[in-house]
Amino acid sequence: MHLSNRSTRFRLTSITGAFMAFVLSLSLWAPAVQAETAPAAVNEKGKVTALTTESAIAFLDTFFDSAEAKAQYVGASVVVVKDGKVVAEKGYGYSDLVSKTPVDPKNTTFRIASVSKTFTSAAVMQLVEQGKVDLKADFQTYVKGLEFNNPFDKPVTVENLLTHTTGFEIRDPQQEDIHDDFDKSVSMEDYAKLHMPPVVREPGSAYMYDNFSFLLLGMIVENVSGEPFESYMQQHIFKPLGMDNSSFLLNGKFKNQLATAYDAGHNPLDLYTLSPTPMPQGGMLSTAEDIGNFMIAFLNDGVKDNERIWKESTVKSMEQYRSSIHPLLPNTTYGFEAAFQLPGAGSSSKIITKAGDLIGFSSYLFLIPEQNTGVFLTYNQTGALRNFFYPAFIQTFFPQYAEPVKFKEYTPQSADELQRFAGLYADLRLSTIVSSLKDGGKEPGQLSISDAFIGPRNLIQVEDHLFKDELTGQFTAFKENADGTIYMKEPYLNPFGYEKKGQKPQGFRDVQANSPYAEAIYGLQSLGYYTNDANEAFQPKNAVTRAEFIEDVLKMSGLKASKTTPPTDTDWATHPAAGYIQLGYESGMITGADEKQFKPDQAITRQEAMVMIWRTFQLKYPNELFEDVKLAGQTDVWAVPAIQMMVKLGIHGPEVKVLEDGSVDFLSRKPLIRQEEAAIMYKLFTQPTDKIVAELMAKQSKAEASPEDEKPAEDASAAPATVNPE
Repeated sequence: MHLSNRSTRFRLTSITGAFMAFVLSLSLWAPAVQAETAPAAVNEKGKVTALTTESAIAFLDTFFDSAEAKAQYVGASVVVVKDGKVVAEKGYGYSDLVSKTPVDPKNTTFRIASVSKTFTSAAVMQLVEQGKVDLKADFQTYVKGLEFNNPFDKPVTVENLLTHTTGFEIRDPQQEDIHDDFDKSVSMEDYAKLHMPPVVREPGSAYMYDNFSFLLLGMIVENVSGEPFESYMQQHIFKPLGMDNSSFLLNGKFKNQLATAYDAGHNPLDLYTLSPTPMPQGGMLSTAEDIGNFMIAFLNDGVKDNERIWKESTVKSMEQYRSSIHPLLPNTTYGFEAAFQLPGAGSSSKIITKAGDLIGFSSYLFLIPEQNTGVFLTYNQTGALRNFFYPAFIQTFFPQYAEPVKFKEYTPQSADELQRFAGLYADLRLSTIVSSLKDGGKEPGQLSISDAFIGPRNLIQVEDHLFKDELTGQFTAFKENADGTIYMKEPYLNPFGYEKKGQKPQGFRDVQANSPYAEAIYGLQSLGYYTNDANEAFQPKNAVTRAEFIEDVLKMSGLKASKTTPPTDTDWATHPAAGYIQLGYESGMITGADEKQFKPDQAITRQEAMVMIWRTFQLKYPNELFEDVKLAGQTDVWAVPAIQMMVKLGIHGPEVKVLEDGSVDFLSRKPLIRQEEAAIMYKLFTQPTDKIVAELMAKQSKAEASPEDEKPAEDASAAPATVNPE
């Protein structure tokens, strides 16, 4: 589309809100894309349809016209290739809703986000085949001047970078990396020096999706080739492949061709750019047609139009999985990752894929080399469209990859033996993804697992370290290291990495094991949010201040303090928690007319705390679902929607009781104390709020519309900036 068709004025609140919504979609408060499990049924299961132009177009038209799919995209572009030719290439919907500009698969560019990693890998592998890069070498052989701590005897190799097994502490893009200053240029080297992470796990020991490692790979391409990264990609990848509408820089024609980004409500988002410049791990812009050219060359053993881009051996090496937690659950190749699990079948090692997400954009690339087939889907709305598309495509054209696995007879382990897996697990990359595992009772071979997105379900053991989920028939696997560390890979929340079992909580000297708050306090201790020392005091009855609460909730959400300097005339400008208070304002968790007085050291009331959380929850949960909650006691008008939502979702501790008349006293005006805060935080990690809301929405959709006029809800945004009723 043309730049003149939309506003390019960058609004801080708009893009900050979009960033927060995107980050939180991988965090506590929004649906996990990977939790979607129901494939779109386009063809009768098990019936094979030959992949031809006619059948592919019929499939695409049917799929994208379905109500299920339409809810997940504004505009989409897709290309299917087979046997060296484009089988189908189509656009659906709009690149811009206002101008009704249709998606053109040849010219509409999309941010393909982490699919960029496949192309960065392809560049590295060109240098490997030329003998200029050794995969087994310490990456510092090619990138000098980076200081970081590695307490292990093993170096981080180039291969570790390619396979997400570096052992680095997580370094994902930060809020300030997404901005509207198109004149700003941050070099890869400067960015790496500023953000270089330490090594916190033995290199090669665990799989964690690692954006930063691909920044380092981009630096390797630049340093070894002697060419700027973007120039190398243009000259050695894009140009020989005929990818004329691909770039790692958003400038010139790409601003005009880029599809408008949309949020989940189909609201347009402002144009933004990224730091560093370029961004090898996620900054690529491309079209469906261009990606089709790449897939044709890759599936043709590296040759496009009689021009060799990669050696055949290089292509084969990029198709091969390099690690797995179980043969049915591979991790990564050089540049690709495992496909979404299919019920009973796992992730086929014969299929290689790459997914990508940025604010307002999602993509999915998958290749089936032995079928000489490739598919690329991209769309201008972050969401689950690909989760429906992939299984529907496979079940229609290649159902053999969806066939359930036939296991040999197996004697499951006893409940006592499986007890070693019980505990809390946190994702290595997205620490807010927490799974709670318990024994499944006295029956052998059973575990119970629950999380904040899907809720509880049973795992049935089918092999050593491998369990089948009763909910969908997908698999969860475990890995036990010699040092006692246990990792888990599950199919829903983040199949692109491992979760690690928390440490055994030692408790606190002033928290009894039979306390109604012990589960929450010990659980957060196990996850590393509290010091794990039984000799320390927790002080469970101490009041929590406003600054402490906003810092705690944002830290536990995996967010870092804002780097924006607060105005000097605010009462929190020099406060130790100033960065988190600033982030609270930027994210919309703190709002109101008076932005100068936060009173950071004042005890926060329970209703103030709940309003802060509610302001984030309402990004995805409609308030009307909770209006039937009857409140007792004293709650200020501006806090009523927040308290109603938290009651219905169960985000509170045991101090909240249901009275005889069915009303609930939230004790709203009382100060929040530490044990109550722990209960709230623990529930944010573990309460299945998405499932609760889905059930409420299903119930509401079945109910008849009420004929009675309802009183309009009070505008809770009228609450003061300090969330102070005074």
